[in-house]
Amino acid sequence: MRAIITGAATGIGAETVKKLKAKGYEVTAFDIVKPANVDTWIKLDMSDPAAIDAALGQIDGKYDSLINNAGLPPREGLTKTVLSVNYFGLVQLTLGLEGKLKKGGQIVNTASRAGAAWADNIEQVKALMALSCVDDLDDFIGAHELNHVRAYNLSKEAVIVWGMANTERLIAKDLRVNSVSPAAVSTGILDDFATAFGERMAKNVARVGRPSQPEEVADVIMFLLSPESHWIKGIDITIDGGMSALATSDRLALGD
Repeated sequence: MRAIITGAATGIGAETVKKLKAKGYEVTAFDIVKPANVDTWIKLDMSDPAAIDAALGQIDGKYDSLINNAGLPPREGLTKTVLSVNYFGLVQLTLGLEGKLKKGGQIVNTASRAGAAWADNIEQVKALMALSCVDDLDDFIGAHELNHVRAYNLSKEAVIVWGMANTERLIAKDLRVNSVSPAAVSTGILDDFATAFGERMAKNVARVGRPSQPEEVADVIMFLLSPESHWIKGIDITIDGGMSALATSDRLALGD
């Protein structure tokens, strides 16, 4: 079995690589820094469309799975780069690799619980997805008055929506796409999320007891790659220790 993964050097990606190797996968990683334990590393800046095209030219043969895990957090000063990497880079790479996936292959995208409000923001999501390239982002960011936090949330909303929008097209190719949406994962960028989301995140983590561990997210990714999940298509799975349930219960006054 062969898998391609982006963002493999740390956090969720590194844990997913460990689990892939334990299952006997040959792993090709796209990352800006060299990951451990992979068979092939292709250095790639996911914010650079030309670099993505060049990296695609280095791929040979067929693969069973594509895990789009690379992403940037909501860090001040990275508004455009967050959208470029988290959404545009993911889509460009995926479209370029579809022909390299075997029949019955799987695509798993790492989204985020921060993208859960995609339906409420669908017009803005559609407007982002309608852009032809990253060169259009400057005008888009200005017109929509986006800051780094909204850019992050929007990028993850768009990842979730892209998966749904492309499910039927991929089914026709005997491929399936799903996404996972973790919340507050204990990785090196957790402080970025604490800064961006503040007291709301701290309260959510306190209520469920702890942030999730990256291997817990990797377990769900591995399930979505497995034959046991073969009838799961176009779904986003939230991995948040119960945060979404608590928020829904609060909103609907279910505990009263």
